[in-house]
Amino acid sequence: MSQVLRQHAEQQFAEELDALQKVDDRPRPANWKLSPWAVLQYLMGGTLSNGFEVSPKYIGSPRLMEIAVSTLATDRALLLYGVPGTAKSWVSEHLAAAVSGDSTMLIQGTAGTSEEQLRYGWNYAQLLAHGPSEKALVPSPLVNAMRLGKIARIEELTRIPADVQDTLITVLSEKTLPIPELSSEVQAVQGFSVIATANNRDKGVNELSSALKRRFNTVVLPVPASQDAEVQIVTKRVAEQSRALQLPAEPPALQEVRRVVQIFRELRNGQTEDGKTVRVKSPSSTLSTAEAISVINSGMALAGHFGDGVLRAGDVASGLLGAVIKDPVQDTVVWKEYLETVVKERSEWKDLYRACREQL
Repeated sequence: MSQVLRQHAEQQFAEELDALQKVDDRPRPANWKLSPWAVLQYLMGGTLSNGFEVSPKYIGSPRLMEIAVSTLATDRALLLYGVPGTAKSWVSEHLAAAVSGDSTMLIQGTAGTSEEQLRYGWNYAQLLAHGPSEKALVPSPLVNAMRLGKIARIEELTRIPADVQDTLITVLSEKTLPIPELSSEVQAVQGFSVIATANNRDKGVNELSSALKRRFNTVVLPVPASQDAEVQIVTKRVAEQSRALQLPAEPPALQEVRRVVQIFRELRNGQTEDGKTVRVKSPSSTLSTAEAISVINSGMALAGHFGDGVLRAGDVASGLLGAVIKDPVQDTVVWKEYLETVVKERSEWKDLYRACREQL
């Protein structure tokens, strides 16, 4: 059993990738490990011709994944765009794993990301001793991906300062990165592409310039269309993560997962799923699918370590409180109002109402 807390996608799903390679007889773009058809099969899941079951990585519209995969088969970069928690990073990692067999060419965008982290830096001991040279150059994951013909991933592109973002323009349009200090350049090998992710509704984001936007094909990943689809996603991811974390709790009852998802959807959409309450105030928090998964996981940890191993309303309540209340003044008012006008009125939710009131 691996001691690694979180394996890369190509390690965790190595068996599925191998099975797809064996049955994949379709044309592959240069340096791709799988054909576009097989990459789509890997993402969407299904049964192969030899009876092997591939688990779905993305639960949603197959057309969006077809557009994403076909974009990577051209010379265009791919931008996965949407609200926080819509599986942008998850899809990005699995696309890179399926196409290149390597999802580790990663640059994490932050407010402090510099041009050197996107392009290249220098080993200053070598630089002082021998001057600018290939040996003194410290290539970024982007440069390594260009040289090897692999996929480079840039997470949270809109968190990177705008003047640093534009460093990518030459790479995306010319497929080359000049190194003036060495009077040379790095030219991208076939198979190279960039997958970037960006949030469209979050604090501390920097708008992309028009010039940079034009160099991406943008795929907007929506929130799950229905409650059933979101419940399916949460249930699947909770099962995978609880196995990895070895949580000593039983799998959560579908009722508890459905309640958490329903609360998130109602607060997010500003109205109840049954339509009985006309208007529900929305908190400042995002209340994404990813946060719903986190709430269930933390509840399972509580139940497993400090309870009887069965996820109950009391275990979920504290996670709900932390997810909903990000602004201690405004969001507390919204949460209390929701408890009194919606949760309290549902007879089958009395246990959850009491547990949530005790936490306030």
